[in-house]
Amino acid sequence: MVNERLQADMATMLEGLDEQLRGIAEIQRQRSLLTATATVCDKRIQVTVNADGLLIDIAFAEDIADLTYDEIAAGMTAAVQAAATEVLRRGRELMEPLLEKKSRLPKLSEIVEGAPDLGAMLPVAPPPPTTRPDPRTPGDGSVTRSLIADQDW
Repeated sequence: MVNERLQADMATMLEGLDEQLRGIAEIQRQRSLLTATATVCDKRIQVTVNADGLLIDIAFAEDIADLTYDEIAAGMTAAVQAAATEVLRRGRELMEPLLEKKSRLPKLSEIVEGAPDLGAMLPVAPPPPTTRPDPRTPGDGSVTRSLIADQDW
């Protein structure tokens, strides 16, 4: 009797795993196609980022020269962050149905007595900074340097 229950639970879990793997592959495909665009500074700056939040396109309006370099730099930062936030939101939206299905599946700890809850064991990464690191802060592991070689100028 217990063995039949265990087999049924294991079959359900394996079915769910197979479905999840197919769902993950489809979500990865859809996510890879995501882009987001943000416009700032009275539509003088428009940027587009890909699914990873990497800048893939920049467009400046003809009157961009009305802005100072500092305004352009701040506008670029704000626009890229806004577009990256949007593409991240849309990526999470893609994951919602899969996460809902996952929450209905039995956990290993519910099937096998004494088994650990593997999901609870996964560490959660801290969010990355959204502001420039302070070069005066020692020991944070960051290095401030130009990625453009002198000869490129």
